[in-house]
Amino acid sequence: MSETAHRAGLREWMGLVVLALPALVIALDFTALHLAVPHLSADLQPTSTEMLWIVDIYGFMIAGLLVAMGTLGDRIGRRRLLLVGGAAFGAASALAAFSSSTEMLIAARALLGITGATLLPSTLSLISNMFRDPVQRRFAIAVWSANFMLGGAIGPLVGGALLEMFWWGSVFLPAVPVMLLLILFGPLVVPEFRSGSAGRVDLVGVALAMASILPVVYGIKELAKVGPAAAPLLSIAAGALIGWVFVRRQRRLTDPLLDLALFSHRGFSVSLGAQTAGLFVLAATQFFLMQYLQLVLGLSPLRAGLWTVPAMAAGVAATLLVPFLTRRVRPVRVITGAFALAVAGLLIIAAAGSSGPALAVIGFTVLSFAVNPAMVLTYDMIIDSAPPERAGTASGTAETGNELGIALGVAIAGSIGAAVYRRQLTGEALPADTPPEVAEAARGTLGSAVAAAEELPGQVGEQLFAVARDAFMQGMRLTTIVLAVLLAGVAITVAALLRGTGAAAADRDGIADGGSGEDDGHSGGTEFSASTKSGEL
Repeated sequence: MSETAHRAGLREWMGLVVLALPALVIALDFTALHLAVPHLSADLQPTSTEMLWIVDIYGFMIAGLLVAMGTLGDRIGRRRLLLVGGAAFGAASALAAFSSSTEMLIAARALLGITGATLLPSTLSLISNMFRDPVQRRFAIAVWSANFMLGGAIGPLVGGALLEMFWWGSVFLPAVPVMLLLILFGPLVVPEFRSGSAGRVDLVGVALAMASILPVVYGIKELAKVGPAAAPLLSIAAGALIGWVFVRRQRRLTDPLLDLALFSHRGFSVSLGAQTAGLFVLAATQFFLMQYLQLVLGLSPLRAGLWTVPAMAAGVAATLLVPFLTRRVRPVRVITGAFALAVAGLLIIAAAGSSGPALAVIGFTVLSFAVNPAMVLTYDMIIDSAPPERAGTASGTAETGNELGIALGVAIAGSIGAAVYRRQLTGEALPADTPPEVAEAARGTLGSAVAAAEELPGQVGEQLFAVARDAFMQGMRLTTIVLAVLLAGVAITVAALLRGTGAAAADRDGIADGGSGEDDGHSGGTEFSASTKSGEL
């Protein structure tokens, strides 16, 4: 068949527009949610632990289900999974928007994660199926990727405008009409594809993975809340034990959910660790920054969103510079230098005070400018280090690591900040006239403290706000310094262990043969996806 016969026509390009919609709305939802945290905190009065679950349960659900949903789409049809998942995502978004309790919102966010896990692998694999010509496929994936960046860039602006006019739940509502468009036009312009060689869906593996991650995260959050205690320590131990069972089981399977043989290659494991760490830091920093801008400095949601635009623009610009940088400098040196620059950005944020946003915004802009190109290069090294027949598996593993990095960044860094915050708000630190129930609410989150301070008379309210603000700032500073130390360690590790890379392909022989091959539809389209994940932030 001629090359012309493989080229996409009008229907495929119209289909690309439809397939780009989920990428746009997922990235927009993520950034807008961070902006809404102070408002939903004041309304629903969640504890610090519950607030972290609201933000990060979505990422944990996606991380646990991403690979399995890709396999499910291969079996039942990728378009069918996309349309069913899109309808469910829209319904879950409406449920989140109108949540009347913390528990309801956490459940809705979990449903968003489950349904969101159907969208990413479906859209990417369908793009790969529809665009067979390599040049057209690269352009199509670039368009899809650009929608992630666009969603990340406009998310704070759209979210800020919605929060200025409506309630906090309104940030979830843009997904509803977008998913409706997907459902209406998807069947008309997106063809159906199935894989005749699709493997089975490892439901037991998915259950074990989730049962290992969530108890550990729960234990970490509870340790931050109550200190060393039997229940959280037992939860962490139980999660670790289940994780050991998961790994043992994966080693025995011929078609595993997670191909552990890939981790025997140094280039793969170090690059994946670096990428996960970079997204960990970005997500954690943005979680604190949005609260800092609105609750500490008192900026409106729209103004807070506008202050993040320089960081988003810097991240996009730095990503576009990657091809030019790597012509002159080896990728490992670019990654190491980028992480070193990111450490400087974090230290600038740590020096920020409560008088104005300049230092924090400059630091976050430096961080975004540094980390984004490192994410592109680490993803390329992940794929390059895997044998060609396992590129799809490596890509799926990288996507899972991305989601885990984002979710763990909020969970762990948020827990550190919350622990410092609670320990600063002791009885002696609070104003003497603070009612006990108000004091307890103020210890939950800074948003709760601000809401409580507004209800107290005059000087008592002002003193409560000042104490809570200083406690939050101490937690943010300590957490930011911890993140800086983490990234410095990652930079040193990358420099030491990947010193000879370029030789990634030579190490491929170190990975034992076996595992499932790559389906040109399911995995081929994922080659650019992780490089845009930071666009969600």
